[in-house]
Amino acid sequence: MKLFHYLLLVLLIGLNFMFAKPSLADPPKITKNPDYVEVTKSLDLLQEQLAVTKSGQATSETLTAEDIQKKIDELSFQKYALEKGINWSQCRNETDKTIAVYGPKPKKPKTPYENTLYFLGAGQATPTEWDCQGIYLPNDIKLTSSNTDPNQQLEGAVAIKIFKGTQLIAKNDAETGALELNISPSKFFKSGDINWYIPNVSERNIAFRVPDVPLGGEEEAD
Repeated sequence: MKLFHYLLLVLLIGLNFMFAKPSLADPPKITKNPDYVEVTKSLDLLQEQLAVTKSGQATSETLTAEDIQKKIDELSFQKYALEKGINWSQCRNETDKTIAVYGPKPKKPKTPYENTLYFLGAGQATPTEWDCQGIYLPNDIKLTSSNTDPNQQLEGAVAIKIFKGTQLIAKNDAETGALELNISPSKFFKSGDINWYIPNVSERNIAFRVPDVPLGGEEEAD
């Protein structure tokens, strides 16, 4: 009888390990997060650029030591935000027209791209925990100079990628009506630079699209 109870106990323990959630497993390491890897690499490069600039050596970079340090400070803060473990970002449209943003791929239809282009209506914001991955800029968009690196030329349609934990806010400049972002893009991606759908269309083509961001979370993404 005791043997039966012992075997039953062993069986229950075994079944518990088989079907219980792997709560004892190690959590995913932040160092494997693509955004974290990219931020870390960018910080390393900027630190090297800063050292070269301060040493007085000839360089092709036109940024001053102060400009580079500002970028380092911003990326260091972004790295800290990523280390907190937030795995989604939000986009808010405070302009007077529909804009295009990038988000998770829906289950159907299948697409060869890493994400999907969605349309976010005026006054709308992407929902909590729905990962807004970036914003699309049409080929004729005017972006305020405060958002851009003077060494980067904005030509044609581009995409801006945002890191996890970021809240991107798009609004119209009160004086010029140009698009104003609350972030300073580190890079503009053209079609072919990354595996995102970046169509070469005008702002008008985006403005008359029906908003389709799943604000109520009604469409489950992959």
